[in-house]
Amino acid sequence: MKSRRWKIAGTLGLATVIMGAGLGLAAADTATSADVGTIACPSVADRLPAVPASAQAEVDRNLQALETQIAEANARLISSQGQGGANFVNNAILGPLADKRTAALERIAISIGRQGERPVGLESLATCQLVTGGAAAGGDAGAPPAAAPPAAAPPAATQPPANEGNAGAGTIVCPSVADRLPAVPASAQAEVDRNLQALETQIAEANARLISSQGQGGANFVNNAILGPLADKRTAALERIAISIGRQGERPVGLESLATCQLQSS
Repeated sequence: MKSRRWKIAGTLGLATVIMGAGLGLAAADTATSADVGTIACPSVADRLPAVPASAQAEVDRNLQALETQIAEANARLISSQGQGGANFVNNAILGPLADKRTAALERIAISIGRQGERPVGLESLATCQLVTGGAAAGGDAGAPPAAAPPAAAPPAATQPPANEGNAGAGTIVCPSVADRLPAVPASAQAEVDRNLQALETQIAEANARLISSQGQGGANFVNNAILGPLADKRTAALERIAISIGRQGERPVGLESLATCQLQSS
């Protein structure tokens, strides 16, 4: 089996980089990192099939989100040193990190699958490990963490062929938000970034629901069961963004007009 390359996000000089607006990465000190270890995750970009040009920007955003998630987890690892019990790192850092990576990997798979070969088994790259002294706990010193074997492809009946499910269902498209915001105060940047990421996740989940529910309900099923709830979720996230910016700067007006999404036929 081909060895998986691992990316170990260093904690030295973590800079602010989030999606479109710049994701915040906390600076960390190398001596402290040596004490607590480093979180290492499987690389993703080299495991993807050919990315259609129309999907490249979205895939790049989610690859950047994966990098930022690792950096934030490493910053949390350092700042929380000495907290909790024996399972603190697993429960408070590695577990939530795996959930975030699973969502980003699903968005990548959906994006590529709209126009090309949908990658299978990316969820096997969600789990990260704590590396101490150059090796994962229980591993050989100096060796990369043992990689979990790629997940087997789901049975043909439950895994739609590339683009086939989406071809009939269409795609949900929503107004962009990041480019409609005024200057974001530094104190609000992290909260704004979290909500921008939530908006992306909501769209990906709605598109996944669109495909999995194809053929269900009547003429208004998509409006009532997918687009309506999506608009409600987006309204809440947009309101949180407006409140966050308004605490220290110019509160954006009219963001609620960006809540409504549409079904774009293939």
